[in-house]
Amino acid sequence: MSLYRDEGVVLRTQKLGEADRIVTILAKRTGKIRAVAKGVRRTTSRFGARLEPFTHVDLQLHTGRTLDVVTQAETLRPYGEALAADYPRYTAGTAMLETADRLTHGEKEPALRQFLLLVGGLRTLADRDHEARLVLDAYFLRSLAVAGYAPVLDACAKCRAPAIRAFAIVAGGVVCGACKPSGSVVPAGETIGLMAALLRGDWALADASESRHRGECSGLVAAYLQWHLEHGIRSLRHVEREPA
Repeated sequence: MSLYRDEGVVLRTQKLGEADRIVTILAKRTGKIRAVAKGVRRTTSRFGARLEPFTHVDLQLHTGRTLDVVTQAETLRPYGEALAADYPRYTAGTAMLETADRLTHGEKEPALRQFLLLVGGLRTLADRDHEARLVLDAYFLRSLAVAGYAPVLDACAKCRAPAIRAFAIVAGGVVCGACKPSGSVVPAGETIGLMAALLRGDWALADASESRHRGECSGLVAAYLQWHLEHGIRSLRHVEREPA
């Protein structure tokens, strides 16, 4: 029997048979893992509640032929408990889990920086120090940067001219008037400044931003993310409808 240990965040689960689940985990050292958790849907399960989405867990797994098998699970921090009672934070967290799943394509390919970003994002959401949508947009921008898709925000993405006129997803960020492609949008300068602040972690500037600039920023970041993923993030529809 080949056993290994790792810690990770549960991204999603799906039913398997009468009592089992397939659990998808983003692990610190191993990367994304899909493993069978046997008997977790029974009321007598030893670790059923420890393998729910949002849970940061320490795991022991047995390497299987197709799917690994979870043999031990200990909770490190149950982020779901802190987020479940707060709809905006819960939906933002759900979008984080889905994005982490989409950005880590292959199984068992180390993705330490994506893991650390996800844990940090969930911790920041749970600590309630910043508005939920700001935390989500910061997570989107930084996870895209780790994946190699950071938007250019300080000069034209095509010619590097300092005169910024618009934001163009297909160009990879802000563009000047000469390079502006069709389909570009012209956001407020404060919106671009907010995106840059979230990308570099300037929370003093981000927290002081106005609501209209936050809304414009969220729209641009969501569109930019989904263009690079080539898929929509289903959970975003709930984030965008969060109650005031």
